[in-house]
Amino acid sequence: MSSSSSIGICTMKPSCRILISYKGSSIFGVSPHRTNPSVARNLSKSQFKSIYCRSYSSSQILGHKGSVGPSRRAFCVSDQGWSQYGSISSICCVHNLKGSKRGILVIPRIASDTRNQSTSVGAHVNEKGFERIYVQGGLNVKPLVIERIETGLGVVEEREDRVEDDNLSVHTESFTGLNERKDERELSEIEKEAWKLLRSAVVNYCGAPVGTVAANDPADKQPLNYDQVFIRDFIPSALAFLLKGEGEIVKNFLLHTLQLQSWEKTVDCHSPGQGLMPASFKVRSVPLDGSDGAFEEVLDPDFGESAIGRVAPVDSGLWWIILLRAYGKLTGDYSLQERVDVQTGMRLILNLCLSDGFDMFPSLLVTDGSCMIDRRMGIHGHPLEIQALFFSALRCSREMLIVNDGTKKLAAAINNRLSALSFHIREYYWVDMSKINEIYRYKTEEYSTNAINKFNIYPDQIPSWLMDWIPETGGYLIGNLQPAHMDFRFFTLGNLWAIVSSLGTQQQNEGILSLIEKKWDDLVGHMPMKICYPALESEEWRIITGSDPKNTPLFFFCSPWSYHNGGSWPTLLWQFTLACIKMGKPDLARRAVDLAEERISADQWPEYYDTRSGRFIGKQARLFQTWTIAGYLTSKMLLEKPEMASQLFWEEDYELLEMCVCALNKSGRKKCSRSSSRS
Repeated sequence: MSSSSSIGICTMKPSCRILISYKGSSIFGVSPHRTNPSVARNLSKSQFKSIYCRSYSSSQILGHKGSVGPSRRAFCVSDQGWSQYGSISSICCVHNLKGSKRGILVIPRIASDTRNQSTSVGAHVNEKGFERIYVQGGLNVKPLVIERIETGLGVVEEREDRVEDDNLSVHTESFTGLNERKDERELSEIEKEAWKLLRSAVVNYCGAPVGTVAANDPADKQPLNYDQVFIRDFIPSALAFLLKGEGEIVKNFLLHTLQLQSWEKTVDCHSPGQGLMPASFKVRSVPLDGSDGAFEEVLDPDFGESAIGRVAPVDSGLWWIILLRAYGKLTGDYSLQERVDVQTGMRLILNLCLSDGFDMFPSLLVTDGSCMIDRRMGIHGHPLEIQALFFSALRCSREMLIVNDGTKKLAAAINNRLSALSFHIREYYWVDMSKINEIYRYKTEEYSTNAINKFNIYPDQIPSWLMDWIPETGGYLIGNLQPAHMDFRFFTLGNLWAIVSSLGTQQQNEGILSLIEKKWDDLVGHMPMKICYPALESEEWRIITGSDPKNTPLFFFCSPWSYHNGGSWPTLLWQFTLACIKMGKPDLARRAVDLAEERISADQWPEYYDTRSGRFIGKQARLFQTWTIAGYLTSKMLLEKPEMASQLFWEEDYELLEMCVCALNKSGRKKCSRSSSRS
C-alpha cells in the first residue's frame, strides 16, 4: 500500500473495517479542494478510528442518514478536481477462523469535516464482547441502543432497547420504514413454491442480504454470469420483497451498488464515464494474504468488461434511480433518498445521462446491447426502452433531488429534458393507422424548419407486415427513430413503461393496451409476453444480428422466434400488470397471469419461451430464472393490492407540458398549451 493510504480498523465484532484512500474524491459532500490531506495523515490511530470508522450492521452502510438541509451544500459533481482523484477499488468482508467477520470498504478521500455532513455513529466495546451503536437523531433525542452479543459459538444475538421519553419513542422499525403486512389470504401452491425459490436465490454479503442471483438452477453446470446479481434482474425481486414488507434486502442492494458506482472504471483503458452503474456484481471469497486460513468476501462488479460484446449497461443506473424512489414510496423511509452519498450517486448518473454531446435529439443515444436486449438486435441509436426508462428516471430524480445552490442547474436541466423528451416521443414515435397513412404519403428531401417529414423518412421503409397487422383502432410507439430510419417493430418493455411513466398521452396509453388486446395471440400467445414483434428472419436476421445463433432456434426448419428475437419473456408480466392497473384494466392483467400459471411452474420457471406463440421452453433458457419467479409474484401482489401499485406509476404532469418548448413555426418556438396537451 502506498504512503498516501491508511486503514482504519473498528474494534467491533462482527463489523466492517474501512480502507480509505486519501487520493480519492469526497463522498461526504465536501469538495476535494477544501480538504487538507495532511490533516488526515497526522491523525493518530485512535483519532482516525473515532472520526472515520463506521460500523456496518445489518443494512447500514457508510453515508448520510439524515436529511440535507437547504443551507448545507451537497456534493457537486461539477466541482473541480473530481476526475483527478482515485476510485473505489473493492468492497470486502474479512472472515477469520473463529467465524467472526470484518468488512473492508474502500472509500475515496477523507474530509476533515465528515461529521458535519452525516449522522454521527460511534462504537464502544467492553471487555465482555458487547457492542452498542448510538444513533443520534437530533438535539433532544435520546439514542437508540442496539446491543449485539457474541456467543461462544460465534453466533450474534441482537437485542433492541426501546428508548422512550415524554415526547418520543424510538425503535428499530424507524430505520426501515416498513410496516409488517400479513397476508390476507392463503397463498396458492404455486405462490408458495415461488417464494421458496426466490428466497433460495438471495445472495448474502457480510451476513446481510444484498440481492438475488439471476438464475438458481442446481442442474446447471455452466452458470456463466447467471450466478451474479444483476441490477435490472433484481428489480422485480426488489418489488416483490417491498410489497411483502421486507425492505432490508432492497436497502442493502441500493447502498452496495452505490459503493460500486464507477469513478474511474476502465474497459481496455477507455473510461465509460463517472456515474456508470455496473451491470452486475458477484460476491467472491478470496484468501487473505498473511493470515492463517482467513479469507475475505469481495464484491466484484462487472461494468461490461466481461459481458458479451463488451457493452456498458445504460439501463442499470436508470433502474437504480427508479428502485430508489419505489423503496421510499413503499416503505415510507425517505431518509435513504436524502443521504449525501445517495444524492451524490444520483447526481453522477444524471450528469452522465445529461452530458452535452453531438446528438440533436432529446432522446438518449446508446449502442446496441445496452439494455434488456443485451445482444446485437439493431436497437442502437435511440431505442424506445431506454427512452422510457430515461424519462422515468428523470421523473424520479425530479421528486428526490434536494435542490440547493449546487443542484439548481441540474434541476433545470431535468425539467427541460423531461418536457422535450415527452414531446419528442409522443410526436415522432407514435404510429397508428392514421399516422402510417401520413408516412405513406411523405415527401422526402425537405429542407426548412417547416418540413413535415423532419427525419427524411422514406415511405418504402414501411414493412409489408405492418400494413395488415396494425388495427383500425389503437397503436403503439415504434422501437427506434433516427435520420432516414424508423424501426417499426413493437418492443413490449418500452411501450409498457411508457404507459407506467406517462411518457405517452392518455389516448396513446389506451391505444397501446387496445392493440395488445386486439393482437393478443401475437403478443401474448401461450406465455406472456413477446419481447418484440415481429422476429427478424433470413437475410434480415443475418445482417442485423450478425447471424447470432442464440437469437434464432438452431433447427433449420424452425422459425426464428427465440430469445430477444421475438421470444416470450414471463418477467414482462409485472410491467404489463402495472400498466393495466394504471389504465383501469386489471382484468386484462389477470387474464395474462392466469395464462402464465397454467405452465410456468410445471416448466420450472424458464427464462424465456421459443416459437411464434411461445409454446416451447427456450432452447438455451435457464430454468429457475429469478426474475421470472419474481415477476409472477409481483404481478400477483399488485393485483391483490392495487393501492400499492399506484405508488409505482406516474400520472400526467401538466406543469411540465406548460413549460415545454416543443415545436417550431415561422415565428420561432412555441410552447405546448394545457388545453392541447389534455386533448
